[in-house]
Amino acid sequence: MSKSPILRVAIDTPLARLFDYAAPAGPPPGSLVPGVRVRVPFGPRKVVGVLIEVSDQSELPPNKLRRALSILDTQPVLDAELLELLRWAWRYYRHPPGEVLAAALPASLRKGGDALATVTTWHVTPAGRATNLTAMARRAPKQAAVLATLCRTDGATDEVLSRHEGSWRAAAKALLDKGLAEKRQSLSAGVAPPADITPGPQLNAAQRDAVTAIDAAAGRFESLLLHGITGSGKTEVYLHAIESVIARGEQALVLVPEIGLTPQTIRRFSNRLGVPLAVLHSGLAAGKRLSAWRQARSGECPVVVGTRSAVFAALKNPGIIVVDEEHDASFKQHEGFRYSARDLAVVRARKLGIPVVLGSATPSLESLENARRERYRLLPLPQRPGAAKPPSVRLVDTRGEPGESGISGNLLRAMQRHLTAGGQVLLFLNRRGFAPAWFCTECGWSAQCMRCDARMTYHRQRDLLRCHHCSSERPPENTCPDCSNPLIPVGQGTERIEEHLADRFPEVPVIRIDRDSTRQRGELDRLLSRVRSGDPCILVGTQMLTKGHHFPGVTLVGVLNADQGLFGTDFRANERLAQMIVQVSGRAGRAERAGEVLIQTSCPEHPLLTRLLEDGYTGFAGEALDERRASHWPPYTSLALLRANAMDNDAPFAYLGAALRAGEPLAADGVELLGPASSVMQRRAGRYRAQLLVQSPTRSALHRFLDRWAPLLPDLAGARKVRWSLDVDPQDLQ
Repeated sequence: MSKSPILRVAIDTPLARLFDYAAPAGPPPGSLVPGVRVRVPFGPRKVVGVLIEVSDQSELPPNKLRRALSILDTQPVLDAELLELLRWAWRYYRHPPGEVLAAALPASLRKGGDALATVTTWHVTPAGRATNLTAMARRAPKQAAVLATLCRTDGATDEVLSRHEGSWRAAAKALLDKGLAEKRQSLSAGVAPPADITPGPQLNAAQRDAVTAIDAAAGRFESLLLHGITGSGKTEVYLHAIESVIARGEQALVLVPEIGLTPQTIRRFSNRLGVPLAVLHSGLAAGKRLSAWRQARSGECPVVVGTRSAVFAALKNPGIIVVDEEHDASFKQHEGFRYSARDLAVVRARKLGIPVVLGSATPSLESLENARRERYRLLPLPQRPGAAKPPSVRLVDTRGEPGESGISGNLLRAMQRHLTAGGQVLLFLNRRGFAPAWFCTECGWSAQCMRCDARMTYHRQRDLLRCHHCSSERPPENTCPDCSNPLIPVGQGTERIEEHLADRFPEVPVIRIDRDSTRQRGELDRLLSRVRSGDPCILVGTQMLTKGHHFPGVTLVGVLNADQGLFGTDFRANERLAQMIVQVSGRAGRAERAGEVLIQTSCPEHPLLTRLLEDGYTGFAGEALDERRASHWPPYTSLALLRANAMDNDAPFAYLGAALRAGEPLAADGVELLGPASSVMQRRAGRYRAQLLVQSPTRSALHRFLDRWAPLLPDLAGARKVRWSLDVDPQDLQ
């Protein structure tokens, strides 16, 4: 009797290993293929895993080997290419395989749902269309009514027939038996293309050169960095390149950093390309996400647009990957499986042998260094198309100028001037709520979060104090608990700015866009539609407004507090501030009317601000890269960060100390372990946090070290007393 194959299965569990099972009894021929889902016993439960490989041996003795219950798929839900990408990801990011694979599958598939489920549609046949409905109505009125509905529609679903005909199934079955109707099975429709395709503007020379370079990379791997100033028409380059991909019968995967950008991206791509689009992001209901996954996998949708997790989208015939706003921190997952979607997009394109386009007005320093070393091909877009010109930018020194609610007199006068001329004004403040402090002016007491080392923010519309780190809330105290004096809100948040401007400019709508004002589904798109109307208005918001939005009516941008990021402790703080200033400034003057940007600061001599104004982002980036090289920070070194947290302060340090002692004998080739040290915010959500930094001169040396060190971490002394995580290529050291 032949020996039963051993199935090595990835299961969604925090254990960093695969699990061995005997093959189920009598599996269908050819079903034991890596990438299919397997239902297996796991402890007392029955769970769904993914088959990774088939072996003829196991480390477990035969009497300990449990048998898989069933194979759920006739073909892999994760094809060989995607499975190889996921293997690479769990090895590179040192994360449990089952949790990595779970990130690539919709929730219903992780629970065993049908990967190939189809939608039934009813259609009239030629014989049915030739039938005399009047005569049929006399002898079979219900059949005639159903047939009439089918004649009016190009395929009716069960839902449509139920809505129009009520009880219809018996009549439809009779029509089916007579050959007057037929049933078809298909995947549910994607985002329907518009009836009319809107032609795009004519490209300028730089845009044409970029499209030519991308088209020339078809069928082979190349990383192309599209560095265009804000408003230079990067999206038009994407669209022209994707048109060529669609013409070749291939698919395009487009990654955007925020859910809020997907509606405008879908609208613009759909209007231009005239093909169905699949949309993948975390805000979708489970059914819609599964439907989009199927449409991408089948090739039914030539274009797939999504946020971070869409990098794992199943694709039938991929031809290009585009990462818009490639610098954005949202492409890095900061909890659980800590991957970078931008970096995985490059890895996936390499494995597929297709081009990847990384676009940004403010590329990350890592990407610019890759372009310097000719690992990426730089495609510059140095000017805005047509008559649009970059805005004029100047600093407003707020020292000695009280202003009104954080808005200087200079900025208020400029706002009045632009609004009177029919323009729109955008004010940027990266601080939501009414005020960042609930404060006693007599003794200096301020409301602190009970669970974090942070102040509570006052939200006036809901009259509560809220911690923006752990989301805890409480009513505001009326008097100071230390000296009994009245407490007041101190500082400015977007709510306060909105309220002040509504009083200051009563004739102009004030539209606030932040996480609080856009909680309801569809609210962000509704607010942005008001802005796109072009009528004069004042737009107030946080960094949600800095990411890729096109506001042709905005002629003035005011940055209310540029000082927030000037003195950050993280080595990326200056880079992020520069990117934010450039991105929000780029919302001004994107159409025919000239744009103006005023940046309020109490530090107008700060070298970051002066360099940005004198030499733009490129000049800042060159200097910042020189500083990174001198101080041995990425991209000139590689990092991994071991974090630990617990309910008491000692446990994280005890565990990280054990990790340090285990790692020091393994460190070689310049690898250093730095710490342990408290996190910048030591206590968050009631837990004390600390970290241990691993710094290496090369990525290869770092991973040689991690190969030996990472397997030891789960079993170190104190590991069970903390929550710990290993972050490879961390984007912040907070």
